[in-house]
Amino acid sequence: MSANSSSTAAALALIADDMSAMDAVIEQRLQSEVPLVAQVSQYIIAAGGKRLRPALVLLMCGALDYRGDQRLNLAAVVEFIHTATLLHDDVVDDSKLRRGRSTANEVFGNPASVLVGDFLYSRAFQMMVEVGDMRIMQTLAEATNVIAEGEVLQLMNMHDAALSEEGYLRVIRSKTAKLFEASARLAALLAGSSPAVEQHCAAYGQALGTAFQVIDDVLDYDGDVSEMGKNLGDDLREGKVTLPLIIAMQRGAEAERTAIRQAIETGDTGKMAQIVAIVQHTGALQATRDAAAAEAQRALNALQTLPRNPYSDALEQLASQLLARRS
Repeated sequence: MSANSSSTAAALALIADDMSAMDAVIEQRLQSEVPLVAQVSQYIIAAGGKRLRPALVLLMCGALDYRGDQRLNLAAVVEFIHTATLLHDDVVDDSKLRRGRSTANEVFGNPASVLVGDFLYSRAFQMMVEVGDMRIMQTLAEATNVIAEGEVLQLMNMHDAALSEEGYLRVIRSKTAKLFEASARLAALLAGSSPAVEQHCAAYGQALGTAFQVIDDVLDYDGDVSEMGKNLGDDLREGKVTLPLIIAMQRGAEAERTAIRQAIETGDTGKMAQIVAIVQHTGALQATRDAAAAEAQRALNALQTLPRNPYSDALEQLASQLLARRS
């Protein structure tokens, strides 16, 4: 385990019992009379992962001193929504590997993955309705809609070598950061916090989610496939234009820009070693890490108005340790 992984584990140790209790909620709410629904759902949830989104709900609830049972219900809702997006994402991207093992669509086929993703979305909405709070339903409904828009936007941007940094950030703030933002906001709503505190919680979540995705995009060119559980170069093969490529095209010589542009437009990873070399020697990786650092600092700034306790300390640690992430 890397130092960063152990630090993150220490931050999450505070909510280990809560996460176990949430798992019990998940197991109960995955029950279905249709065996394939439970089989596919269990397969992808059992794959594990960092589970940062439900952890964010639980840590923020701790920071705001909310201990009601609805924190477990909404943490499970957030995990269901995220899992549904993974099922759909892997079908759209034709992905074969996630978290070190075959994707659900690879094992069960695309139709099952899409339809079980729909089941998870609808089950999440059943569960959020049970809370009986219109603001909570509004927050999750908006987040789900924005995520869907982000997915479509990313699809439209595939193989577009002219995508700007602004366009890239618009996608990840919709597709990834929005659920982080909603997760943190939910805790404030459950705790009955003031509008100002709610906004600071949401700002923390959005900044953390943005930094998380920016670092994830670095790792496609500077990561260890055995640790990451995905294939290096997947983003390029899928035609996804990420910040390291955008910056490398801004800084590279004409021949280097042409090489990257052609790789993006064709999805050809045959020259992956050359692309990685260009990204590295132009300083694009460090510049991308700097962009993530700015987002992480924005997250840390948003925490300053929250009560100081072990939970807010853990949230601070999560943002700080994100910068050392290697998988």
